[in-house]
Amino acid sequence: MSFIWSSLLYFLLIVPLLLWLYFRAQNRRRDFAARYGSLGVVNDPTKRSPGLRRHVPAFIFLFAIAILIISVARPQATVSLPRLEGTVILTFDVSGSMAADDLKPTRMEAAKAAATEFVNKQPSNILIGVVAFSDGGISIQTPTNERGKTLETIERLVPRRGTSLGNGILVSLNTIVVSAGDPPILNPSSLSDPSAPPPASVPQGWYPSAVIVLLSDGENNQSPEPAVVADLAADLGVRVYTIGIGSAEGATLEVDGFTVFSQLDESLLQNISGITGGVYYNAANEEDLVRIYRDLEPKLSIRSEEIEVTSLFAGVGILLFLVAGALSLLWFGRVP
Repeated sequence: MSFIWSSLLYFLLIVPLLLWLYFRAQNRRRDFAARYGSLGVVNDPTKRSPGLRRHVPAFIFLFAIAILIISVARPQATVSLPRLEGTVILTFDVSGSMAADDLKPTRMEAAKAAATEFVNKQPSNILIGVVAFSDGGISIQTPTNERGKTLETIERLVPRRGTSLGNGILVSLNTIVVSAGDPPILNPSSLSDPSAPPPASVPQGWYPSAVIVLLSDGENNQSPEPAVVADLAADLGVRVYTIGIGSAEGATLEVDGFTVFSQLDESLLQNISGITGGVYYNAANEEDLVRIYRDLEPKLSIRSEEIEVTSLFAGVGILLFLVAGALSLLWFGRVP
């Protein structure tokens, strides 16, 4: 347990002082009774002495003061709370072809707009991460339910170099697995190089509560093969939803001083989604993207959260005050 205003705990030193004052008052009362007893005041032999019971209300009262002082210091406790969660990894193609303008103003900006619309419509129990890939892949936002961070990450994306859909999916799978607390999966070289030694162990996890939303024009010119990585995603229970960014007519653009022609490869994107049990969408129908989260299978997870328990301590303290007063009235006809 921690305290926001821990310095106020020094007021707990008042409790021993009150305890000393209480016993001092009891001694004075006993001396007073002894003095009047010597003057001929006789106690009623039929009246039962309260004994130790007379101290109970006072001790409860002092304990209540201590509890209230603790509550003033604003205690915090780490509590494990169950919650239903799902994970979405937005996987962005940031290759040079995403600068094409067959979707206005560019494919990259159209992908950002579709993703932003998708993020804004997700319920709070869906964690969203961001992965960007060109000829490689990198996780640039771990799954979170803080929508502001996700939107800021999306806005920073810019087109770069070549395209490796396989690397993008692989890094997304790795992000899902690691965020679930499991060891990372295969690295890209083991999928693209047949001579690479097999891994010591392949994770046997099952992640149906996570999906990958792949936003790309579908053009692939780097290993590993997207179908190979899609098979791995299917083995892990992760569906890949593909969003086609571009047009079948294509566009001509300048990339590194060369004039290239680029067009949307819907067949490849449909193949990837089909292998994993996902669905292909075209960015022109971005309102359909909200359907993706409906296919999630949220899992019950236990997450530790630090919450303030001031009201709990304050409530206990007040309850103890009431108990002390009630006992004192019941037994002695007065409050302590």
